[in-house]
Amino acid sequence: MSIVARRGTPIIFFTMVLSLMLTIMPLPTWAEEIRPHFVLMAVVYWSMALPHRVNIGIAWVMGLLLDVSYDAVLGQYALALALIAFFTVNLHQRLRVFPVWQQAIVVFVFSMLYSLIVLWIKGITGTAPSVWTIITPCFTTAVLWPGVFMFLRKLRRIYSVS
Repeated sequence: MSIVARRGTPIIFFTMVLSLMLTIMPLPTWAEEIRPHFVLMAVVYWSMALPHRVNIGIAWVMGLLLDVSYDAVLGQYALALALIAFFTVNLHQRLRVFPVWQQAIVVFVFSMLYSLIVLWIKGITGTAPSVWTIITPCFTTAVLWPGVFMFLRKLRRIYSVS
């Protein structure tokens, strides 16, 4: 049995922490409503690029960190991110061959699913936000996806993350 060296764990950790910081960073009210789902983009990218390293467990932990940072019902963001990671890991071979603009469409659909799960759980607890605060981050996530994808791919190649 050979042990394959895992390179780049600090890079994955750094990008996950950076995405979490960008998500919880305070913004003006108008910018808060259009803030993209940075953690979702990081989880989707790493689940697509390295599904054997970043999978449902990492997504669950990142979701729990979001739950704690947003003071939300424990598990709502964890469930949503874990489900998105499940779909990404199962479809990673197909998603990797898509052009970036088609990946942006898939990320938009994943972002809508993520938002609908969070909306559903918030609706059950009686704290449902307006529809526009759910839909607009999905559009900004899809628009920013090509840049995030290129940045993370360049990081992965420079530091030989495998």
